[in-house]
Parts: sequence; structure tokens; C-alpha cells
Amino acid sequence: MKLKDKIAIVTGAASGFGTGIVERFVADGAKVVCADINGEGAEHVARTLRDAGGEAVSVQADVTSSDDVKAMVDKAIDAFGGVDCIVNNAGMPQRNQPMLDVDEETFDKIFQVNCKSLYLAAIHGVPALRERGGGTMINTASTAGLRPRPGLTWYNGSKGAAITLTKAMAIELAADNIRVNALCPVAGDTPMLGEFLGGEVTNEMYSKFVDTVPLGRLSTPADIANVTAFLASDEAAFLTGVCIEVDGGRCI
Repeated sequence: MKLKDKIAIVTGAASGFGTGIVERFVADGAKVVCADINGEGAEHVARTLRDAGGEAVSVQADVTSSDDVKAMVDKAIDAFGGVDCIVNNAGMPQRNQPMLDVDEETFDKIFQVNCKSLYLAAIHGVPALRERGGGTMINTASTAGLRPRPGLTWYNGSKGAAITLTKAMAIELAADNIRVNALCPVAGDTPMLGEFLGGEVTNEMYSKFVDTVPLGRLSTPADIANVTAFLASDEAAFLTGVCIEVDGGRCI
């Protein structure tokens, strides 16, 4: 159990990659805070984990709200005594469309959810990690930040910023024994997929998307959870500032 007794916060835990991550963390012995803007969904996931013998609590949190992110960190401290790992998994997609058709409100929301959330997690989370003598922060970026797709310009930019922020935080926080790494997944069969494909997932569009992945499939929550658990563990003790492509070869 390579995460035994580690205390982790995972945002976007109510569905998709986030649910896969908290399930894997608990299986590896971690105590988890399931955070999501969908509070009922987060509690359902946490309750399922508890019913299976795991240690999990939930909190409703909008990752763009400073008060909510502070409450999320406080929940981990109150429930389990501290924070060892913060997984900034919550994200917002962009509907595939011409860049000039994206309205300003949507642009702002994409950058708030995908970038400002990292700032707020650092503001409220780093002091808690320092209290434990170090820890890890793991950011869910995207292959879009490395190999942009047409029709997703502003989303591509937000994930490129997440990658650069990961590297910059890793440099600055190394002296605190806080490792900061990122995941760059290719899209998976999650609620976001329809947005990336323009709002509707047809068999033809799905097949074309899958054909861009050399290993011939999209990512799964288990794929992402496996790499996240590794980065959170002591097995990755000498890795910081790394952005791992979990993409079946998409970025080659």
C-alpha cells in the first residue's frame, strides 16, 4: 500500500478521472477528501469508499473560489490532521469551435477553472504541505497543452499555462520538499468528450479521434489514476516538474 496513511485532496472527484483517482488512492491506503462543485456527487463517491472500508470525506468546492478552496484544505486538516498531496484534477473543457466564436465569459471561466484554481490551491495548500515537512501537488494538464488541436485554442492555452505553472512551482517549492508534477492525458470517455468533439459524439467522430492515438483507444480513469498514484508516492521521490504524457502515444 504505497500511499498508506497519506492524506490527499482530489478536486473534480465526483466523476471521470477524479473518481478513478480517489478509488485508487484509497486502495493504496490513502485518506482522501473528495472535492467537487457537485457536492452530492462528491459525497456519493466518499460514501461508497467508506462503505468499502476506506477513509474518505467529501466537500463541496468551487475551485475558482478562494473561500471554497480554503474550506477544502481545512476539511482535510480537520478530518485527518493535515495534507500530504493535492491533486488539482477539476477542469473545464472548451466546445470545439472557431476561436473567435468563444465568448468572453466562457474564456474567463476556462482560465479560472484550469489556471486560477492552481493559484488558489497553492495559496491555501502550500502552507499545509509545509506543516507536514513537504508533500506533492499534481496538476491535470492535457495533451492539448503540448500538441494543440484546432478548434480548442483557448483550452489549449489554459493547459499550456498549467504545464508552465507546474514547472515554475516545482522550482520554487523544491526547497520546501514539495514536489509539483503534471499529467497530460489524451481525452477519455468522460463527460468532457462531447465538448471536445463539438457537442455530439457520433461513431464517425469518435473513430476519427481514436485513430489519432497510436495505441488505438482513449484514456480511462484507471490509466490516469495509476500514474497519479505513482507521482504521489515515495517511489517518485526524485521527480518534480515532470509533465507525463498519459496519451497512448498521441504526442509523438
